[in-house]
Amino acid sequence: MVREIMRDVFFLAQKSEPATEADLQVARDLLDTLEAHANECVGMAANMIGVKKQIIAVNMGLVNVAMLNPAIRKKTRPFETEEGCLSLTGTRKTKRFREIELEYQDLDMKKHVQRFTGWTAQIIQHECDHLEGIII
Repeated sequence: MVREIMRDVFFLAQKSEPATEADLQVARDLLDTLEAHANECVGMAANMIGVKKQIIAVNMGLVNVAMLNPAIRKKTRPFETEEGCLSLTGTRKTKRFREIELEYQDLDMKKHVQRFTGWTAQIIQHECDHLEGIII
């Protein structure tokens, strides 16, 4: 189900709670909402649809992927960039890393550890910031 985009900065600034199997519908809704905003957005966190759970959805090129309880374990090759956000107006400068190692669970609650680089790594970092209540 496509959900409305949360724009309340106070809500977005709150940390998210761990996701469980009971939150799988939230992950599906997040994927639906990302798909509905494909022309203007490449990633979303659950708090962007009003749910404080550690779930992100990321466009991986041909497919959108939901990740539950994502945790960045390693970061290398920092750089400065500017990003926008569907929940906010304008763009802001931020520091990102070109390569990350991410631990997360898929929609079957299976744990993965995977390396991401470039644009995909940048999207994941932005969405993981959302889970921590960090607004750029």
